[in-house]
Amino acid sequence: MCITATMKRSLTCGYSQLFKCQKSLLPSRVSSRYLSNNENPQMPPCDFKPQKYKGLPYERVTEIRKKHLSPALLTIYKKPILLHQGHMQWLFDSEGRRYLDLIAGIVTVSVGHCHPKVTEAAQKQLSHLWHTSNIYFNSPIHEYAEKLTALFPGKLKVLYLTNSGSEANDLAMYIARLHTKSFDIIGLRGGYHGASPYTLGVTAVGAYKQGIANGNSSYSTMNPDVFRGIWGGSHCRDSPVQTIRKCSCSPGCCEAKDRYIDQLKDTLNTCAAKNVAAFIAEPIQGVGGAVQYPKGFLKEAYELIRERGGLCIADEVQTGFGRTGSHYWGFQTHDVMPDIVTMAKGIGNGFPMGAVITTPEIAGSYAHALSFNTFGGNPIACSAASAVLDVIEEDGLQNNCKVVGTHMLLEFAKLRDMFDIVGDVRGKGLMIGIEMVTDKESRRPLPTEEMNRIWEDCREMGVLLGKGGLYSQTFRIKPPMCITKEDVDFGVAVFKKALTKHMERATK
Repeated sequence: MCITATMKRSLTCGYSQLFKCQKSLLPSRVSSRYLSNNENPQMPPCDFKPQKYKGLPYERVTEIRKKHLSPALLTIYKKPILLHQGHMQWLFDSEGRRYLDLIAGIVTVSVGHCHPKVTEAAQKQLSHLWHTSNIYFNSPIHEYAEKLTALFPGKLKVLYLTNSGSEANDLAMYIARLHTKSFDIIGLRGGYHGASPYTLGVTAVGAYKQGIANGNSSYSTMNPDVFRGIWGGSHCRDSPVQTIRKCSCSPGCCEAKDRYIDQLKDTLNTCAAKNVAAFIAEPIQGVGGAVQYPKGFLKEAYELIRERGGLCIADEVQTGFGRTGSHYWGFQTHDVMPDIVTMAKGIGNGFPMGAVITTPEIAGSYAHALSFNTFGGNPIACSAASAVLDVIEEDGLQNNCKVVGTHMLLEFAKLRDMFDIVGDVRGKGLMIGIEMVTDKESRRPLPTEEMNRIWEDCREMGVLLGKGGLYSQTFRIKPPMCITKEDVDFGVAVFKKALTKHMERATK
């Protein structure tokens, strides 16, 4: 097996000596000695041996892709990777090459690729009952409902299971409209809540917009981004790493928060009806680039929405299940109590599944007409998801997110101090964003072609990253939650090497 959380996550292992340095001694630029180093970082050991690939040849896969699969199905890298097998934090391609997965299938593999306990639970259920639909009782859905709702505070105790995060957010907005008998939905610019026709209205990332009508009566307010936004500074975020922008706030008062709240008030007064249906926000924006709001922003935003008769929806599709480290749910880091919570992705460790949790009173508003979901609450999905909850607890993965995630943030922050093109490092737990700029003073996004070269260099050295942000200028780091400090040191070293190669190209 690889070095994993199950085998005691090496939380006390020593840092890689080749790349370890004291923050106070970091230069503002990489030294010429390092620039001349041609050695690539050494990948941590792993004694897991993938099976020999026996599938379609790469050329045949490419041919079929072009001919029969929709061009809307995105692939990444100049030469897309043909993946064959996964094990915990590692992926293996058709040629047997190993990669450290720092994006986890777009923040979907929570406890590790093919985690043995989750695999066993799914296989066991698969062997005796695949599907019934929820018109019949089956044990897995009821066992899971009891386990999952026990993890929520207050009156958040009623569960509706779906197949994806988009579907969960669709349903959450629909229930909010039914319950409030209002229609307007408020979101944040940079927020991503799905790409279905309904959720696209409140998704405010232009790359996903097709240019046709979608999601009527959805409005977005200014994104409270303390790095790229108009206001913000070095004391605003709930993160081990703050933005390098100077903060003009007086003690105990966040000026940035107050001004972004004023923008929300303006949106409510000018765009929305007197009464609104809901406000939806991710506790930390995912696709938007791991954007964190000023402390206290969500709390005041919730109060404003409730004054208008609206419900508050927490989109936990990426932030849930302990990923932020300090809390099990991202909304808890903001000291708020939502009316509806949506989740997906890591809920099933990659098994297609989503969920909506709300209060009995709100859930009752959805019970006045027939509702049906063919695959929601599928026995296999519920069995896998139940095992995920067990693994998070047994393997101490929430604490691993806190300890290893903080280590990773601080290590990436050192690179921000070394390279002018690393504008911001932010996040909490194992939900991290590295925003790239042409220079720190202007904060102009690093051009796409330069982002892609760094991305490709990391891939060549065995590290897979995600990208996000309004201009695809942010590297997204959200690995399986079983990642170790040794893995982190390797990933940071690879990223440092890729930045160094970028500087070398720029000087030629």
